[in-house]
Amino acid sequence: MTDLTGRTALVTGASRGIGRAVARRLAADGALVAVHYGTGRAAAEETVAAILAAGGQAFAVRADFGVAGDAEGELDALFAGLEQGLAGRSLDILVNNAAVIDYSATIDGATPESYDRMFAINVRAPLFVTQRALPLMRDGGRVVNVSSGVTWFATPEIVYAMTKGALNAFGRSLAHTLGERGITVNTVSPGITETDMNGWLSEDPEAARHVAGLISLGRHGQPADVGDAVAFFASDDARWITGQTLEVNGGLLLGPPRPR
Repeated sequence: MTDLTGRTALVTGASRGIGRAVARRLAADGALVAVHYGTGRAAAEETVAAILAAGGQAFAVRADFGVAGDAEGELDALFAGLEQGLAGRSLDILVNNAAVIDYSATIDGATPESYDRMFAINVRAPLFVTQRALPLMRDGGRVVNVSSGVTWFATPEIVYAMTKGALNAFGRSLAHTLGERGITVNTVSPGITETDMNGWLSEDPEAARHVAGLISLGRHGQPADVGDAVAFFASDDARWITGQTLEVNGGLLLGPPRPR
C-alpha cells in the first residue's frame, strides 16, 4: 500500500466501476476522498459508506457534466461541495475518471447529440474541472486521467475513441505546463475491464472467454486492477514520472490470440 495519509483527493465518476475502485483505494491509503457523481446519488452514498466502514474518510459531491447549457453552474456546485468538504484544506490529487460511451456512435450511427454529450463528459469536463481545481491544488500535487485502450486499437465506437484520444493529448500538454509547479500529470489507460460500461463481460461467458484469449495474463480486468495503478501515480513513488500513459491491460493483444 502507498501512504497518502493527510492527503486529499477528488475522483470524478466515483460512484461505480473504476472510479469507485480508485476512491476506495485512495481512501484505504489514507486520503480524504471527494466522491463525485452525476446522477447516481445512491451509488455515490454507497461508495462513501463503504469507505467509512473500512475506516477511511470520504464525502460525496455532485455535478452533472452532461447537462446542456449550464456547465458553469454544475462546476460551481461541484466546487462548492468540494471546498465545503475540504474545510480549508488544499487539494492534493485529482483523478479525472468520469466518462460515458454510446455504443451506437459509430461512423454510421453517430449523431450531433451523442457526439456533444460524450465530448462534454469525457473531454470538456476534465479540462474545466482541472482548470477550477488547480488554484486549490498544492505544488507537488497529482493529476491522473483515466483514458482507454481504444486510443491505440481500432473500435467501431469512433466518437468514444476520439474523446479518449483528446484526453491523452490533454494530459501530455498539461504535464508540460504544470511541471514548474511540481505537479505531475499522468494517464492510466485500462484495457477490457468489467464495469457497467462493459456489462457484456459478466452477461456473456463466451464473450468473456474470447476476451481472455486476447490477453496474455488470461483474464479481463477488474476495477481494482486500475485503481491500484492510479494509486501509484498519486503517490510519492511516482514523483519523477509525468506526461506518461500507462497501459493497464494484462497484456492485451501482445500477440496472436491464444486458443481457449
